[in-house]
Order: sequence, then C-alpha cells, then structure tokens
Amino acid sequence: MSLVGKKAPVFDAPAVINGEEIVESFSLADYIGKKEVMFFFYPKDFTFVCPTEILAFQSKLEEFEKRGVQVVGCSCDTEETHLAWLLTPKNNGGIEGVTYPLVADSSKTVANNFGVLAGDWSYTEEGDLVFDGAPVAFRGTFFIDKEGVVRHETINDLPLGRNIDEMIRVVDAWHHVQEHGEVCPANWEEGKEAMQATRDGVSKYLSAN
Repeated sequence: MSLVGKKAPVFDAPAVINGEEIVESFSLADYIGKKEVMFFFYPKDFTFVCPTEILAFQSKLEEFEKRGVQVVGCSCDTEETHLAWLLTPKNNGGIEGVTYPLVADSSKTVANNFGVLAGDWSYTEEGDLVFDGAPVAFRGTFFIDKEGVVRHETINDLPLGRNIDEMIRVVDAWHHVQEHGEVCPANWEEGKEAMQATRDGVSKYLSAN
C-alpha cells in the first residue's frame, strides 16, 4: 500500500552521521517542523549499483540543502558496516566523503514498515520460520514534508538505479504547488509554465503547449 498522503512510519534506529560518527538513536521525527526529508533505501553495503546512487545523492547534496531538504539513506546493514564502507575510498569501491546520515535497519523493521522489504517471513508446514525473497530493501525513495507526511514515493527493483535529478524535480514541483497554488503538468521543471487546476487552466495550458 502506498504511503503517499500518510504520515511516514516512526522509527528509532542507529545511524552513521557526518560520515564518521555512530549514533544509537536516530529518527526522522527530529526533522518535523524543521526540514523536509528525502529518505531513500538501498539494498546493501559493499555492492555495485548502491555506491553509485549514494555518491550521486552526495554530489547533489548542496542542491537539496538549498531547498531545505535533508537527505537520509537507509539499508538493512549494521551501523558498523555502514561506517566501514564510509571509510573505504572510492577507488576501492567505497563511499568515502558521504556526509548525510545512513540509517542501520538491521532488524528490517524500518524497511518493512515503509513497504520496501524485498521479501517476507512465513512458516513451513513443520512450523519453522523462514524468509521468502531477499532480506534487503528495494530502492525506495520517499519525499517527506515538514509535517512528516509522505508526498512522493518511488520503489525500484534491485538492479534499477535511480535518477537523482528527478528527486530534485519532485522537490521543486512540490514547492511550486505550495508557493503558487498551481499544479505541475507532465515533464514540468523549474522555470516552466504550470497551470491552474481548473477547466480553463488546463485548456489554456494545452492550447499553449
């Protein structure tokens, strides 16, 4: 089920912040009333597509920050594994230089509550608990407003990397809607014409485009 329009699930979990410091208690609730959040899940540390996405978010971090958006990553690895990867140079497959928080969801409860866990637990006929699927997170991305409400979500399968510029476009579109009371049509980008959510508004827009 989609989380769009609903409060983002609450959690308290360990994380690595500033690329080097482990904290035992991290929560998105700390940003409520202060910042919007781009919260993304990735499958696993020390893998292949994942570092390209994590570093791509870092390269665009200034763009998110100037829009008042906090980037936060999360996987089902431990905080110690996060830290080890953060201390590994890029030329050795690491993500050294990443400064935004990486949440450690080793219990898999955060991924499960956000609906991105790539599998689920079940019981065999003998009553044994087993996990069906992959015990990692899909590539889920959630844009959360200052009130803690999810305004956008996308979930990619494991081999499909994200377009980080699209995440920025979503932020820009949401800000435009909030500031101008207009809606953003297909392929809208900052600086392009939006439209009024009326019959005349759509007629005017379609006629001009």
